[in-house]
Amino acid sequence: MADNKAILKAGDAEIELPILSGVAGNDVIDIRTLGSSGYFTYDPGFMATGSCESSITFIDGAKGVLLHRGYSIEELARDADYLEVCYMLLHDKTPNSEEYKAFKDTITRHTLVHDQVNNFFRGFRRDAHPMAMLCGTVGAMSSFYHDDLDITDPEQRLRSAYRLVAKMPTLVAMCYKYNIGQPFVYPRNDLTYAENFLNMMFSVPAEDYKITPAVSKAVDRIFTLHADHEQNASTSTVRLAGSSGANPYACIAAGVASLWGPAHGGANEACLTMLQEIGSVDRIPEFIARAKDKADPFRLMGFGHRVYKNFDPRATVMRESCHEVLSELNIDDPLLNVAMELEKIALSDPYFAEKKLFPNVDFYSGIILKAIGIPTNMFTCIFALARTVGWVSHWHEMLSQPGQKIGRPRQLYTGEAKRPYNKIDK
Repeated sequence: MADNKAILKAGDAEIELPILSGVAGNDVIDIRTLGSSGYFTYDPGFMATGSCESSITFIDGAKGVLLHRGYSIEELARDADYLEVCYMLLHDKTPNSEEYKAFKDTITRHTLVHDQVNNFFRGFRRDAHPMAMLCGTVGAMSSFYHDDLDITDPEQRLRSAYRLVAKMPTLVAMCYKYNIGQPFVYPRNDLTYAENFLNMMFSVPAEDYKITPAVSKAVDRIFTLHADHEQNASTSTVRLAGSSGANPYACIAAGVASLWGPAHGGANEACLTMLQEIGSVDRIPEFIARAKDKADPFRLMGFGHRVYKNFDPRATVMRESCHEVLSELNIDDPLLNVAMELEKIALSDPYFAEKKLFPNVDFYSGIILKAIGIPTNMFTCIFALARTVGWVSHWHEMLSQPGQKIGRPRQLYTGEAKRPYNKIDK
């Protein structure tokens, strides 16, 4: 923490505010005492506001850096699996072999959901959006674990976190199966986390589902690359809900609802929609020209990133998995052909390099999910599955910090000043 101060001139007064320094990133001006001077800050979207103190994830968008607990996302995606990343996010250290085995066994034993959860699904319309079902069923889990919801107890918080990480793939797969009218598939303890999810999604009682190594590796990477992303909208939602003392399942359901917003969790779905609009390889030049035309509102989805101003560090390893999956499955799909040609053009066209419009993680993850047969309306559910560990890590961290208060943002009031009320004749 720095000892230097910021001097704010407000009218005739000078207000002295501490400047704090973290391990990395921008210094922050501590404005907690500003209200006593009669002022608040105004920052719509909180684009220049540090809302909390956290040691989980760090992003430097200008340099293309994403660190989880100090480890680069590129190394984690290549050398660790998703459950190792989950343990690390929750415990602030990488597991040794014994810790990893114990954690993996615990997650595996908690993948089964209570049989009465089936009844929740039967209350939904058959054509309900999977995210609608996921919001409802995640929130409803608190009704099954009401004896383990003391959020002041670190052990109970971790048990809740483990349950959520373990059961989210089962719930997501149930959303898909219910949507298409197939029976639910129980989890299997002999499969890895990614393999188990794929089996619950695609196996049927009539025949086994063959899980290929490239596909399970790619899905595990998708989970890893989406595990956490600092103080984004859904994570901030989870923290704000948690600041009220809400139970963990309610908080994660709030995160799911926030992620459902198309400006947040729908990026890879938007990529597929764009590819469908392009339709065929021979139409790509037309859409490239439109993307370059400032007067045309069309934008290439899946290129560039609002946080990463140079390149998305997650995209490099996701690209590797994307090409491995397409090579292994050998799928002849016009949309995938469009995607690969579009990638080739974007990586070779000077316009895209100049504008830093490189393919991002959503571009490649959308292609992978499409290739393995997952419909676009399930993409955000899978994002929620992966991000659950980030949400519960931030929730657990927040409740572990002393002096936490309920979130209460202020506002710039622009309504009517006080005025008299005129009674009406009744």
